[in-house]
Amino acid sequence: MEVLGLFDASLANSLLRFATPILLAALGGLLCERAGVLNIGLEGLMLAGAFSAVLGSYLWGSSLAGVAFAVAGAVLVAATFALFAVTLRGNEIVVGIAINLLASGLTVYLLRSLFGVKGAFQDPAIRGLPTIRLPWIDGLPLVGPLLSGHTPLIYLALLATAATQLILFRHVVGLRLRGVGEHAEAATTLGVSVARYRYGALLASGALCGLAGAQLSLGNVTLFVENMSAGRGWIAVVAVMFGRAHPIGVLAACLLFGLTESLGFRLQGLQMPSQLTDALPYLVTLASLFLFRAQARRGG
Repeated sequence: MEVLGLFDASLANSLLRFATPILLAALGGLLCERAGVLNIGLEGLMLAGAFSAVLGSYLWGSSLAGVAFAVAGAVLVAATFALFAVTLRGNEIVVGIAINLLASGLTVYLLRSLFGVKGAFQDPAIRGLPTIRLPWIDGLPLVGPLLSGHTPLIYLALLATAATQLILFRHVVGLRLRGVGEHAEAATTLGVSVARYRYGALLASGALCGLAGAQLSLGNVTLFVENMSAGRGWIAVVAVMFGRAHPIGVLAACLLFGLTESLGFRLQGLQMPSQLTDALPYLVTLASLFLFRAQARRGG
């Protein structure tokens, strides 16, 4: 396979599939950032959503039930985050790390206690997410593979990005949310409940991370693997920073990371070491952090 052969219709089709879990989680992190909460628990929330999605789909034999379980499971974990970080005023970084460790350990424990397996769980009863073909663009070169033939959650992620843009900058809820994050004391004097908006942002991030986990375990594959989020939640945190907590910037950052991950898989066809191709998304993430830091210093 030549290098130029990497950039074909299959790459375009996989771009959104790899970018969507990161995008959904990053949108949740964006809302928290705008509310003045540093949510580094996206990894744990996504992992909880991925496990809950497989559990729901297995028990009910329905991908819709899996998505509902994913949202409910991740929101429950996010509510725990909110309890300790907002109500009890715990350190957000400490609470976020604890959430990540809790999700990692709890999903491994439940995998073994509920299904009696180690490492991974796969069963014919698990129903994956369906794909949607868009007949009016399906035959178009490049555009067709890029936008057609995806799961509903991929299209929902794009709609959620547009909705987040509108809510943040065109709706009173977004105005108050940004006010809470920028100056909580001033928002309080205007009668805005800081705790309520921060709770809302954290619960919304839980729902979005639940969808991200469902896409990961029922859309990209149809199984659950221990720690299958594999750092994507951390990449989502970087996407929020790199995109300056703006929906369009976050979307661009997630597409970049999704493209990098997709290229990593395809580069294995060039006989490149899997260790290098697997590390490619994280190398780009580190480079983005350095670039973000350099921009911040220049701006300061």
